[in-house]
Amino acid sequence: MKFTKMPQRGGVVISAMAAVEKSRNRYPGEAKGFVEEMRFVAMRLHTREQAKEGEKEVKEPEEGTVTKWEPSIDGYLRFLVDSKLVYDTLEGIIEKAAFPSYVEFKNTGLERSEKLSKDLDWFTEQGYVILEPSYPGCNYAEYLKELSEKDPQAFVCHFYNIYFAHSAGGRMIGKKVAEKILNNRELEFYKWDGELYQLLQNVRDKLNKVTKSWTREEKNHCLEETEKSFKYSGEILRQILS
Repeated sequence: MKFTKMPQRGGVVISAMAAVEKSRNRYPGEAKGFVEEMRFVAMRLHTREQAKEGEKEVKEPEEGTVTKWEPSIDGYLRFLVDSKLVYDTLEGIIEKAAFPSYVEFKNTGLERSEKLSKDLDWFTEQGYVILEPSYPGCNYAEYLKELSEKDPQAFVCHFYNIYFAHSAGGRMIGKKVAEKILNNRELEFYKWDGELYQLLQNVRDKLNKVTKSWTREEKNHCLEETEKSFKYSGEILRQILS
């Protein structure tokens, strides 16, 4: 009697899945982790004057090279006040932790609220009047609050772009503005306790850990929020030139 060998269906399924995965085009940066995907999308939204990977055309004054900026003290103060409101909001959201994953981002060393308080105190000592936050800061803060309570994927996009943009282009802007209107004074806003590179790497690791369980659809949703992040941040940044 001959026995017919039954096909090993499990092996066939695994092989088929592997073939599908192999044939699927990877997203730019995907092999290095989701943070690299976020970085890639963010870089494309820069202009060529801002970053070599930039693809956006220069349309607004703040999108041009920083060396050509003509900042004002009043405008810079509005930028700092609105920035503080945004960082106060971010840090409050993380402390409250409406979603368990937010706990990962507590006490990262990237927090800016306390540093900005010191800077605004210094300006007060110099005789400047510190006004209340203006519409761009209030609008962004309110949006972040709403987003954080219902859409963690989109919120993480803003969290990443706000902190990482400040550690890169933000520092360059701070240096150039200080040269032009602050007699080269380095504000606390642009100082970190510890090695910035290591602080950023620690947060990259946490972001990759949190997003590792996300579906492809959730990751794409996060990436799609990048343009809004740039829009809100750009409206605050624009005040430096007002």
